[in-house]
Amino acid sequence: MLQRLTLRNDSLLAQVVPEVGGGLARLDWLRGSEALPLLRPLPDEVDGMPLPGQLACFPLLPWSNRMAPSGFEFEGRRHVPTPNRAGEPCPIHGDGWQQPWQVAAHYDTSLILTLDRCNAQPFSYTAELRYTLAGDALVVELAVRNAGTAALPFGIGLHPWMPDPQGARLQAGAHSVWMAGPDKLPLLRQDIPGHWRFDNPAALPEDGVDNVFDGWHGTARISWPGRGVALEMQADMDYYILYVPPGRDFFCFEPVDHPINAHNLPGYPGLSVLAPGATLRRRCTFRGETL
Repeated sequence: MLQRLTLRNDSLLAQVVPEVGGGLARLDWLRGSEALPLLRPLPDEVDGMPLPGQLACFPLLPWSNRMAPSGFEFEGRRHVPTPNRAGEPCPIHGDGWQQPWQVAAHYDTSLILTLDRCNAQPFSYTAELRYTLAGDALVVELAVRNAGTAALPFGIGLHPWMPDPQGARLQAGAHSVWMAGPDKLPLLRQDIPGHWRFDNPAALPEDGVDNVFDGWHGTARISWPGRGVALEMQADMDYYILYVPPGRDFFCFEPVDHPINAHNLPGYPGLSVLAPGATLRRRCTFRGETL
């Protein structure tokens, strides 16, 4: 049976599945006797091993989203991660999301998970994932430590899945957007088209979007007026990926600290070059609100 570890206070209910990438099975806003999903929940009837894409959220490390199939070059050496999702030629989301995490501590409102990937290549690392309920917020803290023998550029992100895209309104300012080619890797950065601007609350584009937005100020708000609930996100990251597949019952707003395929962009934008033994830390807060 799938292990679901519960965190609960007066405002929030969270469930974590350590075996499935250390991800969240659900995050609900508690309003009286109601539990309103802030993230798309893993159905309760799923007892076997779910796919990470069925979760409410999972961590992204040691990088986010796609990397070119040819890998990347750093300090004169080429590194080629293996493709890790069926039907996808690009290695995607690192590999932390595909590993079972270990429980280091579990309390009523907090949980600490760890991951040992010291034998992985080309990124050898250890990681720690902390979930903490604090009033009306879930605080997620993610740290990755370079356990290898050479410096490499690392990155971190989170991959939340939200419900009810048709009823959602998004507010998340950014400066520009990366347009992608047929391989979904970025080609050029440009001004944000009008129907993709979310400086003020706006409906999600009906024709879909799957792009990384640059120059994010680190705060986003998603409201569902018909459901009477809102979710505010705050992260110490400068980019977000918005994925809205047309005709589906979910969308994704992913806070990340680097653009897609950053390992192959000039200057490795957003990535942190970690010397052996150095650690990168990121934090994201999910805050619920009754409308």
